[in-house]
Amino acid sequence: MMMTGSQARSLGWAAVLAMCFALVVILSFKVHAVKSEVLLAERQILSLERENLLLETEFETRASQRQLAVWNAVEFGYGAPRADQFLEGERQLASLGQRRGPDAPSPIRLARSDVTADGDIASADAEPMRSPLSGAPVTLASAAREKDAGQVFTEAFGDFLIDASPIRAAQAQTLSASQQRAASMSAKGMGE
Repeated sequence: MMMTGSQARSLGWAAVLAMCFALVVILSFKVHAVKSEVLLAERQILSLERENLLLETEFETRASQRQLAVWNAVEFGYGAPRADQFLEGERQLASLGQRRGPDAPSPIRLARSDVTADGDIASADAEPMRSPLSGAPVTLASAAREKDAGQVFTEAFGDFLIDASPIRAAQAQTLSASQQRAASMSAKGMGE
């Protein structure tokens, strides 16, 4: 069986097409491998950037420890805990909860409600609450007021804006006769 020229050409083109297909498949595998390496490198870069940020934060924290120690000593008065400040067990903790002695000061209380013998709550207007620091009377918000909270806030915020505004209201004044003469003389003096 003899092969004709056109059959040989067709067979040659089929072989060339098969080689091109094989090269495309091999090239796509290489491209996929390179993409995987690039993604792996990007993940490593992100991991290293996170580690770098963590180390920078640690460095800044350790660098500022001396400043924090100065602030603790001077400003806040903090100190490291001493060995005698730690409790040895539950019994020592329970011993801290003893009743107050007869000469102990009363604890600071911020709110109080007196109950009468009938079980009703006594009027809180008898004695105003006072600040535990300054001793000044403290005014509490009340729901029984005629203005609602929104209106009170709006008025207070409006007053704040008026006080904080760089634009001031005009203060018109009526000039007395002597002030009018002085103003007209100064205007004539500038006109000349």
